[in-house]
Amino acid sequence: MSLKLQNEILEMIARGKPVRETAMKLCEEAQLLAPGCLCSILRVDQDGKLRTLAAPVIDPAFSAAIEGLPIGPNVGSCGAAAFFGTPIVATDIATDPRWADFRALALEHHLAACWSSPIVGRAGKVVGTFAFYSRTPRGPTVAEKLIVRSCIDLCAIAIERSDAEEESQRLAYFDSLTGLANRASFDRALEQAKSDAPGDFALLLIDVDRLKLVNDTLGHASGDDLLREVARRIEAASPKGAAYRLSGDEFAVVAFGPLSSVRLQDVAHAVITSMTAPTTCGGHVVRATVTIGSAGLDAPGDTPDTVRQNADFALYHAKENNRGRLVAYDPHLVTKITSRFRCIRDVGEALNEGRVEAHYQPIVRLDTREIVGVEALCRVRTRTGEIVPAAAFQQAVADATTSARITEVMLAAVARDVRGWLDAGIPFQHVGLNVTTGDFQRSDLVQRIEGAFGQHDVPLSHVILEVTESVYMSDNDPMVANAVRTLRNRGLRVALDDFGTGFASLTHLLTFPVDVIKIDKSFVADLSGGGPSSAIVEGLIGIAQKLNMRVVAEGVETEEQRAHLRTLGCTLAQGFLFAHPSDRHTTTDLLKRFAQPSARSPGASSRSYVRSA
Repeated sequence: MSLKLQNEILEMIARGKPVRETAMKLCEEAQLLAPGCLCSILRVDQDGKLRTLAAPVIDPAFSAAIEGLPIGPNVGSCGAAAFFGTPIVATDIATDPRWADFRALALEHHLAACWSSPIVGRAGKVVGTFAFYSRTPRGPTVAEKLIVRSCIDLCAIAIERSDAEEESQRLAYFDSLTGLANRASFDRALEQAKSDAPGDFALLLIDVDRLKLVNDTLGHASGDDLLREVARRIEAASPKGAAYRLSGDEFAVVAFGPLSSVRLQDVAHAVITSMTAPTTCGGHVVRATVTIGSAGLDAPGDTPDTVRQNADFALYHAKENNRGRLVAYDPHLVTKITSRFRCIRDVGEALNEGRVEAHYQPIVRLDTREIVGVEALCRVRTRTGEIVPAAAFQQAVADATTSARITEVMLAAVARDVRGWLDAGIPFQHVGLNVTTGDFQRSDLVQRIEGAFGQHDVPLSHVILEVTESVYMSDNDPMVANAVRTLRNRGLRVALDDFGTGFASLTHLLTFPVDVIKIDKSFVADLSGGGPSSAIVEGLIGIAQKLNMRVVAEGVETEEQRAHLRTLGCTLAQGFLFAHPSDRHTTTDLLKRFAQPSARSPGASSRSYVRSA
């Protein structure tokens, strides 16, 4: 081969010409140097399959027939050369055993002989083959062997340069952990959507729930396993090439063309359904859940950036209110989210200024009206002195950071107040503390409770943790039950708050450690002789008694309700009939007047309405 040709090929490689163009040029020049030969350059892909790079004078039908064949000892001359890593010469295809499965194909295209050499990269890996075919049975001449030797070196350089460029492209546009297209690819997809008409582009943003919890409790290797499995399920449910990984726990799916929003709704439901099957991550069985926000290019003037922002709004709303589900963008979401941000800001200012307080509502015996415990309730005091009830800032409590700060304030205040009541000789029994999902997700709730009450030397036997059904049943999260078991081992007790409003959870009473069931006020409000609520309450009381649990009826406001509850067998209640929530000074006065007498000395842990009353 002439030095001029070698330099020409090397210049094409250096200039970054496509590898197919370079291979085609090399084949054409090799055929000029070896008259009567038909040149072929094949590439061996990552899966060990043959891919045609160049075969300028070989019938395209032949190239198509061998495209994607796996290399092997009996896959013609090229497949065998790639498999063994050595040159293979078939002087007569009609009789060569390596061509047995492809003999008819070769003879049909008038190919009688073939000698193929492996193209070996710098790491010793076969990356392709260079072959000469002849229309008559024969072997290579000395001159043809020299041509082949020169060509395979040039081919190795060209293919490795192409592989390096493809790897660079892969790293730039594909996620190394999951194999999905990455944020850069996603941004390009949004650019592509700029010319689309309304209705022709839609987007899903998918957030993996509790990835941080998996990383913190099971290790980052398990978290990576979870991400890979979630990515696999998202990709399987999505159109080909439509799934992306945008960041640590966020994925996206895009769709183009008519009815794209409708099609992505189906994809979203398929993704959520696919997550119901558990997966093994680092040897641990994990149930993954995802939360999804969707939006589309629906109105004139919308842009892909608008769609992305709208999908973000929908995802944010879903994460705060509908975890594990799909929320489609609605213009009203912006108003709701703005209102929530304003609420979070206001509560944050109240926390900074010390205007978040603990108020208490008594829990009484229905027969004697003696106070057997109190529930601590968070209240915010405005700058002008008005008290804001919890319902007014519930949106802020749903924010994990704000919720954690509120819990810190409440723990400190309640522990201080209980210590004061014990020191005053009040026969104080229990205080109920409300905790949220966010408190459990921080994974340090046990240490926070122990620290706060330990600082004031208050035994945890005075504390009842009040957990709603939605918290302890949320996504079957074992973190809640594990934390509760740990606290109960320290002497703390657990009340299931607002029972009957969240889930059909009777079966969970068998596995979740509960000492007290608090019947939601909606059942109490509807009590009437022989009515559905009456039957439900009576049934719950019977079940609780058999499970050695106490029952507290919430929201008692009338003497009629009190009397009805007594006839049903309920012994404990709280509500406006007995007292409104009040500050520690008013609560102290109530406890001094109405606290159930203790069987123990003042200041010690008194008898519990969990076990008595």
